This record gives sequence, structure tokens and C-alpha cells, in this order.
Amino acid sequence: MPTEPTGRPLYDFAYVHNIDDRLAELARMAEPEDWSYARTASDRPNPILYYYFHHTFERVSEQGKISESPDGMFACFNTGLVTDHQESIFAFFTKNQEPNREPWRFVRFCRKGDYDLTRFPRLPDIATYFDDPSTLVLDPRLELRINVEHIIGENRERFPEPFRSMGDHSLQLTLQGAVENAKERVRRNYKAAVPQYYRGAIQLLLPLCLSDPKVADLALVVQRFEGFYRAATCLPLCRNE
Repeated sequence: MPTEPTGRPLYDFAYVHNIDDRLAELARMAEPEDWSYARTASDRPNPILYYYFHHTFERVSEQGKISESPDGMFACFNTGLVTDHQESIFAFFTKNQEPNREPWRFVRFCRKGDYDLTRFPRLPDIATYFDDPSTLVLDPRLELRINVEHIIGENRERFPEPFRSMGDHSLQLTLQGAVENAKERVRRNYKAAVPQYYRGAIQLLLPLCLSDPKVADLALVVQRFEGFYRAATCLPLCRNE
């Protein structure tokens, strides 16, 4: 069984016995989804669901969307997942009676209509990550400022060969060309810029194709500011060789 990392807020909130088994139950309850990585191995089952569950808890905690029953003995939050019949699924907790332990103990996942959830006069809403839908789409009219020094100087190891071994000037020209191609790609198809939520902000990931226009080698991380975008770094893409 994989070793659980320390510092995850969920584990400060509640004791969760054998989380991989619990998440397997959630995967069976929720509408079908592939929760495994397509191009990289993992030491645990359902790795995407594992990280989704942790990040969802962190977000609902930030937004105050964890509900307690009036008697203070039970808690729940909305996982954001639904059953095949589109019934919301909630994580259900009971007060931990063991001294000097986490305040809550995970019990099970509940459908919205389950009896256990009748303890809550009002069920919590799902986690939300943006207020303005326009943040999910790249506006091609705005300036894109690239932190070239950081990307080719401090992130050079993220580039595949032979680009990693290029001189600074050659790599800079290659990067600029890939960025221009990415901007044109997004101009034609806005879905080519993939949104992600990171540290309280929406970022857009632009595909950088360095050698083959049909294959992305890196993802340029772009964040919107007042009147412009800034690309501070790039991320490698995992794929099978």
C-alpha cells in the first residue's frame, strides 16, 4: 500500500481508514470515469480520483462548504461527483470519539437521498473555482508576456532533447516560434488552452510543439492579469516512450 504523504489538510480534518478502498467505493458509486493515468504508472489505484478528492476537500474547506449537523456530531461535504442517475455524492463523517485524534472520522460516501444526510437541514454546495467564465478562455487580443529567462534558464531540464542542449539564443528563438504557433492554435480553437486551478487562481496551459506541429512537448503556463497575460513557466508532459 502506498505511503500516505504528510501535510494533506484532509488528514488533519478526519481519520480515513484505508483511503484507497474508500475511493474504490466512490468510483463504483459515481458515474463511470477513467481514474487512471493514461501515460504514466502509479503506485496506487485510481490516482486521479485520489488527487481529485484531496483537492476538492481543500477547496470546500477554503470556501466554508463543509456542513455540520445541528448537534455537532456529523459533518459532510459535496464531492462534486454524481451517480448514473445524476444524484450528488457526499462524503459523510462522524465526530471522532478518540482523544487527541483528528476531530472527525470518515464513515462512507452517501447519495443525496440517503438517510444519513437527513441530519443536515441544508446540504453543502459543490466546490467552485472561478467567478468569471471568461477566465477559462484565452483572449488573443491581450499581450502575452513570457518570462524567457526563467523558462530557458531555470527550466531547461524540462525541454526534451535536442532542445535541452541548444544554446540560449537558439532555444529562445525556438520557444518564441512555438509560443506564436500556440497562440494561433488557440485563436482557431479555444479548447486548445486547457484551464487548471492552482493556488487560488485559474491558469491556462498552452501546448508548445517544438518539432512536430501535431505533438505537444511542453505546456506553457499562462495566468491573466489586468490587461495582459504572463507566462512564468512551462511544464513537461508525461508520455510513454
